[in-house]
Amino acid sequence: MLTVETRYAVHADHAKGMDTEELRKHFLAEGLFSEGEIKLVYTHYERVVLGGAVPGNGTLKLDQVAESGTPNFLDRREMGIVNIGETGQVSAAGESWSMERGDVLYLGKGAGPVEFSGAGRFYIVSTPAHNTFPHRLISPSEAAVLDLGSQATANKRTIRQFIHPLVMESCQLVMGYTSLEEGSVWNTMPAHTHDRRMEAYLYFDLPEDARVVHLMGQPQETRHMFIANEQAAISPPWSLHSGCGTSNYTFIWAMGGDNVDYTDMDHIQPGDMK
Repeated sequence: MLTVETRYAVHADHAKGMDTEELRKHFLAEGLFSEGEIKLVYTHYERVVLGGAVPGNGTLKLDQVAESGTPNFLDRREMGIVNIGETGQVSAAGESWSMERGDVLYLGKGAGPVEFSGAGRFYIVSTPAHNTFPHRLISPSEAAVLDLGSQATANKRTIRQFIHPLVMESCQLVMGYTSLEEGSVWNTMPAHTHDRRMEAYLYFDLPEDARVVHLMGQPQETRHMFIANEQAAISPPWSLHSGCGTSNYTFIWAMGGDNVDYTDMDHIQPGDMK
């Protein structure tokens, strides 16, 4: 079963007047992981699509998606897939990959229908693509790794870059995940924006009763959403993104836009935020 929800772009001036319900309606993606279903959110921010696939005891096929306007979803798109569940399998273009928890699979433009099976919980992000690059399964040991922060500032974390120029080539999709150590709760602080790219965050590895306070909005007009396990925040190019949890957690970040330069960002110091 496939369901697709469309999210239209919101101007920063409009977001200033939104109450909590409106903010969550436009910028929070929840309920992405349901057994036996593929659930997608088609955004008008760089035409990024994000979602989840949970095959359970069967096989799920991602083929035609009406919103993309092509016979097959990947005819003019590339895709990144992260398995946040147990061992699962993904098949496309006559190949099959077994994915362990934490593995990332890149599928290039023209890969055709994609099938999901096994015990995986697959997080999907797709961006438009202008070129075709080889499909690749990337394990955590093959990722580029950055260790940042400290316990003193409650943001000691490990960043793993998978779909990234240091690891492989893609059209515009950049993807990886960040894990905070026990006792650390802040991510992406100091905060930043990158007006040339949108970004999406999927928070996971959160206890059921834990939450992340996800910060968004313009630096002088910040807003926030309380986000639970396996929920995603959609971050427009004009919005900062940062967060603080009631426990440590992991989040998958994915970006699409003008370039694939991970360091292309405009930093905002805490003293400049309101």
